[in-house]
Amino acid sequence: MVLLRLLVFLFAPVVSDLCSLPCFINVSESQGPGTILQFLSFNCSSYMPTPTLELLNVQPPTTFFNPPSLARWQGTYVGKLTLSSSARLDALMVNHYKLQLKFTCGNHVMEGSLSVDVQRDLSHIQCAGQFASPAGEMIQVPETVTPGARLYTLLLPGLELHGAQMSIISAQDLPHFPGPFSINEQGWLQAPSQGLLGQAQKVFQLQISVSFGQRQSCQGMVIVKVLPVPSSQVSFLEQAQNITIPENLAPGSEVVQVQARGVDLHYEILSPVPSPLFAIGRADGVVRTTTPLELARTSGTAVSRLQVKAFEQGRPWASAKLNLTMNVQLVNLWPPRCLPALLVSQIPETAPVGTVLNTLTCEDPDSVGATLDYKLWFRSSSNPASLCLYDRVLEVNATLDCDTPGACFQHAASILVLDGGQPQMTTEVPVLVMVTPINEFSPACAPRTFRVQEDAAPHTLLGSVVGTDMDYPHDNIEYYTPGGPTTFAVDRLSGEVHLLGPLDYEQQRLYRLTVLVIDHGQDQNPNHHRSGSCTITIEVEDVNDHAPECEPPFQELTIYAPLGRSVEVTKVSCRIPQEPQRLTYSYSIVGGNSQNRFILQGAILVHSDLVLGPFWPEQPRTYELLICVADAGPSTPHLSTTATIIVHLVPRRASTVATSTHRTIVPSTMTPMLVTDTEAFWQPQPWFVVVLTATGALLLLALGWLLGRLLQGLAQLLQAPSKPAQALLLNSIQGTEGSIEGFMEAPKMEMSQAPSSVMNLHFDGRAKDSRTGRDYLFNTHTGARRWL
Repeated sequence: MVLLRLLVFLFAPVVSDLCSLPCFINVSESQGPGTILQFLSFNCSSYMPTPTLELLNVQPPTTFFNPPSLARWQGTYVGKLTLSSSARLDALMVNHYKLQLKFTCGNHVMEGSLSVDVQRDLSHIQCAGQFASPAGEMIQVPETVTPGARLYTLLLPGLELHGAQMSIISAQDLPHFPGPFSINEQGWLQAPSQGLLGQAQKVFQLQISVSFGQRQSCQGMVIVKVLPVPSSQVSFLEQAQNITIPENLAPGSEVVQVQARGVDLHYEILSPVPSPLFAIGRADGVVRTTTPLELARTSGTAVSRLQVKAFEQGRPWASAKLNLTMNVQLVNLWPPRCLPALLVSQIPETAPVGTVLNTLTCEDPDSVGATLDYKLWFRSSSNPASLCLYDRVLEVNATLDCDTPGACFQHAASILVLDGGQPQMTTEVPVLVMVTPINEFSPACAPRTFRVQEDAAPHTLLGSVVGTDMDYPHDNIEYYTPGGPTTFAVDRLSGEVHLLGPLDYEQQRLYRLTVLVIDHGQDQNPNHHRSGSCTITIEVEDVNDHAPECEPPFQELTIYAPLGRSVEVTKVSCRIPQEPQRLTYSYSIVGGNSQNRFILQGAILVHSDLVLGPFWPEQPRTYELLICVADAGPSTPHLSTTATIIVHLVPRRASTVATSTHRTIVPSTMTPMLVTDTEAFWQPQPWFVVVLTATGALLLLALGWLLGRLLQGLAQLLQAPSKPAQALLLNSIQGTEGSIEGFMEAPKMEMSQAPSSVMNLHFDGRAKDSRTGRDYLFNTHTGARRWL
């Protein structure tokens, strides 16, 4: 058992407070002698005398508890309370004991009480009472009882929850028994179906077995005595009555009149005898007071129990009994007074169970110190169990969940304070509890996968992201895509995902978009938000938007075809560069296949002429075949391209020589030889031919212009071979060289050789040509130049 602290130290040498005692401890009635009930912890200074722990008394008195022991352990004293050897706990007999303990440490003595509750142990239930005694339970029934009527109900405390099975195990043989008695699972003992007429003064002993639980049973006896039918029946309309009367009734006042059915009846009080407070009229059955009923002055007058007997005057044994309970109440004038007169509280919905909202203080002006009754009555609340009232304290009893529409936000109730007077007076204290919402849960959204074709138009709706939030109002969230691809957008309020830009299956097939969901308007603080996120995947579906391309798109072949044989011409090779994964194509001849001499076996073009006849060509023939190549597969639409194949067909026959005397026939066993001559040629693209032609023309023009300048310079040199002319010729040649270099954008080169007369010129100046930007030397007298 857990160590519980009994005393808390307040000052040296001993500081304890018995308020820290546990109010109650529970023990099962199955616990036997020596069972440890409780450990108690004490502190006492080491320089003090040895402390003691005593058991002063037990209420109700019993010897079931041993005197407590006290031992020192790790600087503290531990007391132990156990059951004695005579302990026989029975919750049906006594279910509560109160122990008074006394702890002494030096000069300091403290007392405290410990309450022990005895709990029922359903596994140790047994038959009890008069039924289980050796004499058995005696019942008396008249012989006129209805056949099959219920005569007796067997009540065994604790067995009602076990589904006990009951049966009569004693013999019920004729002729002593008129018929068998029966008992059902509810414990109802029923009369025989033949009735009991003629069985007066007989006594029937019935042994009854009760089985319950696993192999648990007990037995008892019920004795049925049959009484003869009296000359007349005496009975009361009710077996018991509860009567409430005020305490200010004068002596002799009528309280109640009892009436019984019968002939020449008289009434008397059987108990108590004598009756100090009430008397009954012998003839009329009127119960009257005999003394003032002042509760403050006369003790024991609050409740009185009377047993009244009605009997026939000439036949006293023909009688009936009635139990009367007289409840005397105080005369009440003023209702209770309470502070505060109105309870108003405001709490968040996350307030834990047990939170104290308010405490009510009330008193009865008619009886100061009297006990008042408090009741909590709800005016409007979806969950009445959300609040509870413990004595005078209003507390939170259950989770204040505001996440259901109309679940809370305001609880209107009243505390009814009732006194014990007569008439009873009541005071109503209004209660208003306002619950403020708290944003408790983070929103969430489930990952989704959307598929869209790559040719989908902008603003196409792909689907919706569904976000959920358990806070009220539910699903009050917004959607955002922080840092996501600009190709897609998510609507802030609806969560719809739209396409904004073009898609290309060949460039990117998969997009992942992180969607952030943020709630709002679900907390008393408008700035308190929670968020969550999920990832949506967008898969781009391929749309067939590229036609096949054949390499080469044009073929020209020459084949030699023997008579009656099939010849493979060529294989059409096509592909889609943008979609290399496409490998399946369909091939068909759409033009040029006159006389159907060519067929396609997949991508292979075959010349087939297996039928001999007059249509076999004698001379070579050219076929221009158009082959339609289309992509195949589930993608739509199907696109196609056309390849052109020019086939020069050269027929080849078996030679036959005829003479006047014999004919030479080629044996049929000989196989002609097939010779395939493939002519390779290069067919450039048209743009390449245009560029090459233009470049060649420009090059020819540049060479012609250069040659003309050289010839012109040479002619001038021959006509005037003077030094100035030579310098001019050199300048002309060098200038022409610079111009050609600028036009052709070729590397510049200086002339490595020149006439010695020109090289010996004297240059006395330097300048830069404004057109070419080159530096040169010049002679100020002759004007000759030399390029640097």
